[in-house]
This record gives sequence, structure tokens and C-alpha cells, in this order.
Amino acid sequence: SFCRNFENIGGIGIIEMLFRSNILAFVGHGDHPQYPRNKVMIWDDQQSRCIHELCFRSEVRRIRLRKDCLVVVLEHKIFVYNFSNLELLFQIETTTNPKGLCEVSQTADQLVLVCPGLQKGQVWVKHNASKSTKSIVAHDSVLACFALTREGNLLATASTKGTLIRIFNTLEGTLLQEVRRGLDRAEIYSLSFSPTAQWLAVSSDKGTVHVFSLKVNLGNRSTDKSNCSSNFRVPVAASSSFSFIRGALPKYFSSEWSVAQFRLPGVSQYIVTFGNENNTLIILGWDGSFFRCKFDPASGKEMTQLEYHNFLEPEEPCN
Repeated sequence: SFCRNFENIGGIGIIEMLFRSNILAFVGHGDHPQYPRNKVMIWDDQQSRCIHELCFRSEVRRIRLRKDCLVVVLEHKIFVYNFSNLELLFQIETTTNPKGLCEVSQTADQLVLVCPGLQKGQVWVKHNASKSTKSIVAHDSVLACFALTREGNLLATASTKGTLIRIFNTLEGTLLQEVRRGLDRAEIYSLSFSPTAQWLAVSSDKGTVHVFSLKVNLGNRSTDKSNCSSNFRVPVAASSSFSFIRGALPKYFSSEWSVAQFRLPGVSQYIVTFGNENNTLIILGWDGSFFRCKFDPASGKEMTQLEYHNFLEPEEPCN
């Protein structure tokens, strides 16, 4: 592994890397920030220096990078810049967004950007190629987390209730699938699609990572223009034994549940992503912990831990 110590030790709260390149974006954090919390510093690690900076009137909540654009998220506004010359392309007003929720497509030639709308539980999907914005009423409660596939064609959302995860078609705004994390309220920390959009991973403050099977057909988009309607018939999980009386029982009896789980130690917050090998999951904790796990969707059992490290444990000095 590689790490870098700066001369003036200060807090850094946000780090975003442009793919696997030498270009990073920093925002300071803490009582003694390395950089002001209202500034975005563009760092070239090959030159070991900041090459650009952007200053704002309020604290920066999040950054998103693509090869063609830089996205800066404030609590009530999002700015999108051309990355080559830092010219402002457009800006978006949002509802209060203290978490800095925002996602952008990574592999598509044209930008797909997802952010909160102006209403509670509302998501806006901006397709830059068509200059269109799709509004999706995803939840009745405040948005807590969402994730976008790399191509930008699927969106997964969770609210502050943390019980249901919904998957939408971003082009048409239609609800494709709904899965259940659990019955109790939970704070969702992370959502992640597998590269093929066959699986969705979820982490929460309950200390369990779940993997769900997705039944969306990317080659056959629904033509239903309705958003998250109460009349939408959620597919019944194959393992459900209550499907024959689903109309007579509460909705959770016919819910789709996870096909694999992994129970985490401690109380750290964890984010999840999928590994390069089939059916593998990478779990990273704020306490420096790293887990690599393998799941068997056919068995529905606990995941198998393949690897564990803690990157904050004392090692050799940084360069």
C-alpha cells in the first residue's frame, strides 16, 4: 500500500480519485483542516502539488469526478464543471442535503447525474445528453442513501426508515423492483450494484451486510410511465411460502429478502462494493478494517470471510 503525509498536518474530510489516476480532489475537515472546508483542492500526485482550487460560500459536502466533469455538492446546491478548464456547465438547486447525496455515471459517454429533488423523498435524474431531467418520487420519507450503476441506467434508493430498497429505471423513472432489508428502522450507510447489475449490496447500522438478487432486464425496459405507485406489484421472492395468500397478509410476508448476509464486528460504519471475482464482496470500515467475502446465492447462508486487514494498524512509516 502507499500513503502520503502532508507537511502541515491537518484534517481531510473528503477525498475523491479520478478513476485510478494521479488526480485527486480534497476538502478539509475537523478543528484544524488541511484546507478550508469551503474549498475543493485539485491535487496532482505526480507533481505532489495542488494544481487548481475552487472556493464556495458554504461547506462542501461531497465531490464526484469523471474524466469530463467535476461535481461539487453543497447543502442546497450542486455545481457541475467542465473538468478540462473548470468552466461551470450548470447548477442544480436541491432540498437540504447535509450528507451530500449525489451520484454520477462512470462508463457512459454522456453524464447521468442523480441528486435529491426539492421535495422529501424525491430524486432527480439528469441526462445531460438529452438535456432532460426525470423526477422520481422514491420514498415517503427523507432520502438516506442511493446508488447508480456505472452506466447510469439503474438507481437504488433507501430512505431514513431503512427497511425497503427500491430499484428504478433512470431513463423512464419506473419502479422495477423492491427488496426488504428488515422490519426495524435502520440507517443505511451504503448501497452498491455489482458490475453486471445482478446483485445489490447494502450495509447499515444493524451491523449486517446484505446481498439481494436483482430481477431487472436491462435489455427490455418497461414502458410503464408511472412512478412508485401503490398499485405496482412487487415480484415475490422465490423463497416466500406466503405468495399464495399475499393479498390477505401484511406486505412484508411477500417481500424479497437478501440471498446472503455477513455480520460485522464492532460499531464502525461500513461501505460495500463488489470484488473482481464472481460473488465476492469488499467491505471497508471507518475504523480501517477491510473484509473480502464470498457469497453463495443458492444456499442463502452467511458469507465466507476470505480476507481481513486493518489499514490503520501501525505499519512502516509513510513516504
